[in-house]
Amino acid sequence: MKKFLVMGGVFGGCALAFLLSYLYVSRPEAVQPNPAKGPPIDIAAVRAKAERGDAQAEAQLGDAYANGVGVTNNYAEAAKWYRLAADQTNAAGQYGLGQLYEAGRGVPKDLTQALKLYRQAAEEGLPGAQYTLGFMNEAGRGLPVNQAEAAKWYLKAAEQGDSLAQYDIGQRYELGVGVSVDKIEALKWFILAAKQGQLDSVARRDKLKAALTRSEITTAEHRAAAFSP
Repeated sequence: MKKFLVMGGVFGGCALAFLLSYLYVSRPEAVQPNPAKGPPIDIAAVRAKAERGDAQAEAQLGDAYANGVGVTNNYAEAAKWYRLAADQTNAAGQYGLGQLYEAGRGVPKDLTQALKLYRQAAEEGLPGAQYTLGFMNEAGRGLPVNQAEAAKWYLKAAEQGDSLAQYDIGQRYELGVGVSVDKIEALKWFILAAKQGQLDSVARRDKLKAALTRSEITTAEHRAAAFSP
């Protein structure tokens, strides 16, 4: 996991700079190896489906080559299979290919193409792509900084249960970055992220509770209890 500190001076304005100097964004590095858990993948079966044009299998085979799971790591081969899946509007294929373009692995580095693919996958509802698009907007990576757009995509991912997105949107509601300040809503998201084991959220949850009234805490807890991805 890579943690980025977003320095406020980039965005201008002393107040916003002060707030952003505390805003941390957690994001896995593009194409970070992520060995599969559980039973080994049946590569032969996945390949057979992929060769018949099954988009999900194509994306899965792309993952295998990108991460070196069951096959030798080969980013060019990963790009090939991700592209076949992406051409069928498969969100996992779009996202995987976008990561390769962002990192310049197996394909030429191209942030414009990466962003296009991330947006396609995000609009298809893939939480990882929504989170990544939020980060790209926050950091101004390949496009102008847009904190409201960043908050929009973090919220979409958070609403699908992504714990990192829940933590990040919680910070935004607490600090008023890209959204209006809402400490109760911030606490709700910290509670939800903490329940999933997001450690940074535990500290933020406890610190925020100390600053709120019992009534405010109860409201946040009720909102968290009613949440369903």
